[in-house]
Order: sequence, then structure tokens, then C-alpha cells
Amino acid sequence: MTTNFVDVLDRAAVSLRTKELRPTAKEVVNALLRAEKTAKQQRLVYPLEALFGQWRLCFTAPKNAHFKSGVALGKGFYIPQIAIAQIAFLPSQNLGEARITNSLQFGSFQFKLTGPTRYLGKKNLLAFDFTHLEFLLFSKAIYNRGFRGGKPTDFEQQSITKLPFFSFFLVTKDFIAARGRGGGLALWVKKNL
Repeated sequence: MTTNFVDVLDRAAVSLRTKELRPTAKEVVNALLRAEKTAKQQRLVYPLEALFGQWRLCFTAPKNAHFKSGVALGKGFYIPQIAIAQIAFLPSQNLGEARITNSLQFGSFQFKLTGPTRYLGKKNLLAFDFTHLEFLLFSKAIYNRGFRGGKPTDFEQQSITKLPFFSFFLVTKDFIAARGRGGGLALWVKKNL
């Protein structure tokens, strides 16, 4: 496939907001894998601030997608419009740190998890720990509680390998792409473009 992987991912991102024809799931998985391989080869580094903002999940490949003999293996799918999955990274009070919010919305019901992050810039690796849970109905909180006292348990001291994380391999002003600790790939689109 000779198509530029950034163009494929950009078309997938644009298709979330428009009626434009979107690339096939196979094309998007291939583009994500090519972007990941390029980032490793070129040792691309993204600053934490490039992740700040709200991002809507557009596409995921939940299994461990990979190349085998130059062929992209792994299945992926576009997230249905009925389920709105979002992630947000916001600056923390401590310089160089951020807070994460992960949410899922079905109609007027929303589920949110929030917590602190740690970013290893040279590896584009963002580890996180959820410490707060919130359920909203019609944008009004019906349940709002911290767990583990609302504070991370030895989060700062834990090894990154023991924490959930995203390894970002492509960051643009319009979309971000990462592989999660579990091996899945994800493409998020900037909210409010």
C-alpha cells in the first residue's frame, strides 16, 4: 500500500464529523501500524502539552495488531456514533504533569473516570491511575465519589510497567494515535475542531 498513512488517518478522523467516505478498517489498521513503525524508526518525541485537550475515540483495534512479513495483521473498527468515548488531558497544578478524564456516553447517561498521569517524554509514554468515578444523567451528577480515598496508591513510586499506559506514536493538532498497555491501537480525534 503506497498511500501516505497520515492521509488515511486524517480521512478517518474527518469522517467522524462529515459524510465523507471513510477508509476501510483494514486501511486504518495498516496506517496506524505504519505510523507506529515510523515513530520508532525516527525516534519521534512529543511534548506532554501536545496531548492537552479533549479527544473523541474514532477507531480502535483492540487485539494486538502487528506486521507479519510486511502485512498488517489485526482487526479494527470505527466506534459507533451511539457510543461516545472521550479522553481528555488537562494540565495539573504541578508543572509538567496532567490529569486524565476517560468517559463513555450513551444518550443522556455518562460515565467518567479521572486521575493523575505521569509522562515519560522520551518514550511518549503516558501512565495513569484513575482515582475518581462519576455518573451523570442529563449532565447532572447522580454519583460522584473518589475511590481509594480519591488518591492514588503509591502511583508516583510504581513502575510504569505495572500501570495502565498509552504509548503515543502520532500526535497532530487534529488527532492522536497510541497503543495501550494491553496491545490495542486507538485513534482519537480532537473535539471541537
